[in-house]
Amino acid sequence: MPPAPHSTHQAHLAYAKAGAEVRSPRASEYTAFSRISHALRAAAIERARNYPAFVKALADNRRLWSTLAVDVADDKNGLPQDLRARLFWLAEFTEEETRRILRGSGDVGVLIEINAAVMLGLRGEEATP
Repeated sequence: MPPAPHSTHQAHLAYAKAGAEVRSPRASEYTAFSRISHALRAAAIERARNYPAFVKALADNRRLWSTLAVDVADDKNGLPQDLRARLFWLAEFTEEETRRILRGSGDVGVLIEINAAVMLGLRGEEATP
């Protein structure tokens, strides 16, 4: 007896998911930075009309950088020590700049530029001065 059409469809979906492209950690990090940077840029444009969305975008960016800081602080992280230290410093800077932005004296463009530089690095490119 052949399988019911529904079960064949379900099996196809299961195998399609299993055959999906597996992302490298670097590609996943790039995607996270890209998604959050895009949201931050869009929220900054609409800041006056939708301040809660702007604060959420800042919080998401802060959470991304906090996660990165924890990762690079781990002794098991495979990145060179110098790069780990620079990324940790950027995480601290991002935290402080976010506080300044929320107090009205910071520049969200700086956070977007930092994220863009990290994305270039994740793609293996160098930022131009």
